[in-house]
Amino acid sequence: MSFARTFLAKNESLKNKEFLYYLVIRFGLIFALSLQFTVITYWIYKITGHSKVALAMVGLAEVIPVIGSSFFAGYLVDLREKRKLMIQIITAYIFLGAGLLYLSTPVAAEHLTHDLRIVLIYLVIFLGGIIRAFLGPTSFSLVSLLIPKNQYPNGVSWASMAWQLGAVLGPLISGAIIALSGPITGMTTVVVIELLLLLPAIGIKPKPILQKEREPVLKSIGEGLRFVFKTPTLLGAQLLDMFSVLFGGAIALLPAIQQELFPADGSFFSGPTAFGVLRSATGIGSLLTLGILAFLPLKTNPGKKLFACVAGFGLCIIGFGLSTNFFLSFFCILLSGMFDGVSVVIRSTILQLVTPDEMRGRVASVNSMFISSSNELGDFESGMMASWLGTVPAIVTGGCITLLIVAITYFRTPQLRNFKFEEHHE
Repeated sequence: MSFARTFLAKNESLKNKEFLYYLVIRFGLIFALSLQFTVITYWIYKITGHSKVALAMVGLAEVIPVIGSSFFAGYLVDLREKRKLMIQIITAYIFLGAGLLYLSTPVAAEHLTHDLRIVLIYLVIFLGGIIRAFLGPTSFSLVSLLIPKNQYPNGVSWASMAWQLGAVLGPLISGAIIALSGPITGMTTVVVIELLLLLPAIGIKPKPILQKEREPVLKSIGEGLRFVFKTPTLLGAQLLDMFSVLFGGAIALLPAIQQELFPADGSFFSGPTAFGVLRSATGIGSLLTLGILAFLPLKTNPGKKLFACVAGFGLCIIGFGLSTNFFLSFFCILLSGMFDGVSVVIRSTILQLVTPDEMRGRVASVNSMFISSSNELGDFESGMMASWLGTVPAIVTGGCITLLIVAITYFRTPQLRNFKFEEHHE
């Protein structure tokens, strides 16, 4: 009983029922989408004859609509009721999941040509990118309406933990699903989970709309951009994340790493299982770190810790690229996830603390553009670089560039280096 009281005293955000509903939605949605994405990448890699360029195109198919729709999405999110938007987003994902489920069936394989089926898979990924452009700003804006500002660091830690737990279990379970029954079961699981997520979404009460006056679209979007570019701490954090993940995106090459180093040979850590385990390692590391942060919250020198963690991430990527041992590769990705877990909490908390309430949708859309640029363009960059240089040189080069980015950003943004949470609490 004493432990429970102490735990809740350190994690006051968990006393809020609606915030708990939000965590369920966040976990469930990321679990479903990461499971879906992992199945798709493995599926695409197999049906295209082990094409690394095809892997690169998966990321590109999603990032183009995210970047193209982000600014407009942020503008609309600021003008709409957030809980209703979340329900609409979940519903849209259900329809797309059903589309992928159909494409994975023998019926689709029989009635559609091979090339057409691949094109339709990329089309569904493209449409998912449009939905994702709305998901980030909606999720970000909803958190600020559920918990008070002094609980943001703790709330962000738990939101990140829910995300990482979904990111861990999704790929891990997808590896088992691929090995045992193939993509049909994976796509069916995704649709069922997304249907169930409508229940906690309905449990959240409608929230007030903080920006009620409709401004001209371009003027409103411009305000969000100007705010980000005039806030050195926020801009520095986003650029650090974008470029480090852009060039350190080794995870996109896991299907190639698994095929080249850990092909199916009858052992447990080989084939699809090896792919699923390695794919989940970064999330496991982040989850371990976030669990520690629940008991030992980040309080001092978050800016300096952010730089240290991104540098550690870059070193882990280099180690992963050089490794030929499964357990060493797993450890390198695990450790990179631990470093990334801390940096995610710091960056997300900075974003929550410095953003005005009435601009959250637009600022979050800019943030989504940075994240999408780093993740999906990073996948594209990694795939293309691997096709030119080879898998291992591409990963090692990316890790070295990440370290260079950290050094440049550290000396160019003293505001981020010296940032303190307590100076921004109300």
